[in-house]
Amino acid sequence: METSDTLSPLPLDPFGRDQHRENARLRALGPVALVELPGGVPAWAITHHETLQQLLADPRVTKDPRQWPTYAEGKLPADWALINFVNVPGMLTRDGADHRRLRALSSQAMTPRRIAALRPRIEQLTAQLLDDLAAQDGEFELRTAFAFPLPLQVIAELLGLPAMDRDTLRDLSDTLLNSSAAPGETLAAQLQMFALLGAVAEAKRAEPGDDLTSALIAAREEGEQLTDEEVVVTMLTVLVAGHETTINLITNAVRALLADPDQLARVQAGELSWSAVVEETLRYDSPVGQFPLRFATEDIAVGEVLIRRGEALLASYAAAGRDGGQFADADTFDAARPTPRHLSFGHGPHFCLGAGLARMEAEIALSALFARFPKLRLTRPATQPIPSFIINSVTELWAAAE
Repeated sequence: METSDTLSPLPLDPFGRDQHRENARLRALGPVALVELPGGVPAWAITHHETLQQLLADPRVTKDPRQWPTYAEGKLPADWALINFVNVPGMLTRDGADHRRLRALSSQAMTPRRIAALRPRIEQLTAQLLDDLAAQDGEFELRTAFAFPLPLQVIAELLGLPAMDRDTLRDLSDTLLNSSAAPGETLAAQLQMFALLGAVAEAKRAEPGDDLTSALIAAREEGEQLTDEEVVVTMLTVLVAGHETTINLITNAVRALLADPDQLARVQAGELSWSAVVEETLRYDSPVGQFPLRFATEDIAVGEVLIRRGEALLASYAAAGRDGGQFADADTFDAARPTPRHLSFGHGPHFCLGAGLARMEAEIALSALFARFPKLRLTRPATQPIPSFIINSVTELWAAAE
């Protein structure tokens, strides 16, 4: 069998300049492919849908970096570009009983009822942003003026964050997910974000409110509570994952629809639902390209490849979404296809807690956008990618209403 010793790793482009083309190359190598992450760190990219689904729920695969010798033995540079994915103790880096405890406590705070109660506020914010767009003369940049401020404002209000510099939050969050960041840049952003969120948590302990942060502090499970550090880490996870994914989901959906006027017309006529558009976007152009990291706790055979104990795995969501073995005509956006069983929100114990919120925000935003601007069109090519293989979207989306 092939192992990491017998294969040459394929370096992943840290700038994510053509993720879908790169993913096609990786899929052609088989269900898993050896890649090189920034800093020369090897990992197995899981690119086929069925294999990824299996390994996301496999008990022999963990999110705990203490099971990764490269990290546990101090072989990883402290300023590694992806260090924030392994050095923070929270739901994203724990499994088993510890993960169940953290998830149970967080679930008490982030209930379906709390999420559903956000709908009127999301609709109000959406209408305000569309009013601002309508007041502009000529073209406007949809990602910055619409797709970005909506989910960030929603998450900020959900967490009970005070009015603060939204650009700072956006920049710090983007840096945390930037696989092309300079050495030490992500660690600096992480520390700054911890300081901002820690101050909010401290204020909420003194004066609780009707918000997620206060609910996280108050949550109890069999006599246990989240520690101060766990509260802040959970806040960070909710903030970053809760708005970054939705920004890219909205952006990618608009781009796909404006590239296919016939399909857009069917959606506007009510023949296809906005829910179908959202689900197909999640499959066709997953907001998350490659997500670090998981680790093998035992040797795992996948086809002709042996992933050895202690080796790192990369969840290749965008690659799995276009797996031709799972989806017919996988490289075509088709909201009319039977509901795609994509993996863009994960699978198994780490399935995204905020999936319902992301879906609701995207459906509200898209339906309102195209109702207000039924003749919306792109005015410039939307081809400049976010400089990261973690994020799968474009930096700008210029459009006009007529």
